[in-house]
Amino acid sequence: MSISDIIAAQLPYLRRFARVLSGSQESGDAYVVAMLEAIAAEPTVFPDQLEPRVATYQAFLDVWNSVELNHTKEEGTSERLAAADRKLEAITPRARQAFLLMAVEEFSTADTAAVLRTDEAEVKALVDQAASEIAEQVATNVLIIEDEPMIALDLADLVSGLGHDVSDTARTHKEAVAAFQKHKPGLVLADIQLADGSSGLEAVNEILETFDVPVIFITAYPERLLTGSRPEPTFLINKPFRTETVQAVISQALFFDYKARSPNAEGASV
Repeated sequence: MSISDIIAAQLPYLRRFARVLSGSQESGDAYVVAMLEAIAAEPTVFPDQLEPRVATYQAFLDVWNSVELNHTKEEGTSERLAAADRKLEAITPRARQAFLLMAVEEFSTADTAAVLRTDEAEVKALVDQAASEIAEQVATNVLIIEDEPMIALDLADLVSGLGHDVSDTARTHKEAVAAFQKHKPGLVLADIQLADGSSGLEAVNEILETFDVPVIFITAYPERLLTGSRPEPTFLINKPFRTETVQAVISQALFFDYKARSPNAEGASV
């Protein structure tokens, strides 16, 4: 299998990882492009002796970590960074990488160590460090848009366990918009398919017409939203979800104080 074929198979999920790591679709995609350009210029930098997924993520983080600014807490005028600075002390960059690789991308400890070019003992220490720093985040109130009662209950318990308050749970487009207007939550967890047959994308689009808020979408088919052909949600959680995944994505959304841009619901059949 060629290097291009190896990377192509991993690209949708690598782009998701890049966006969550950087805090925006534009920035994340720019780093992915930089990785592709580096490999095109010098194919030997791609570690093709490794398992394909490990090799792709290692190549990406080699590029990411080559930028000195990504090793430190940045000072500047970026709205994203300024918001993060106001909210809490930045999570240590290398610890954040380890945490996301395991919690969001579901790498094993051994594979995470390979991606980061370290050993399993350091990975475990980095993940513990990230979890401790994440726990210090400022709590917020959360609106859950989910039409399956058991999943909604699981999400509510999980969100509460992370120290946040659940302001309301909505099952339909109409309930979602009404609940948001009533509570003005600091975070929205949104399913795609709702009980009235509408799309969670449509409900979020209406909410975002009048208020900016971080939004995390939940879907069994994330690749359908990661096409690169239209504005995409920065934060996605796969169904069935894991507690660690929800914790990691919520923490990233609140850390960056990410203001969702309205996703295009047209053609999004999920």
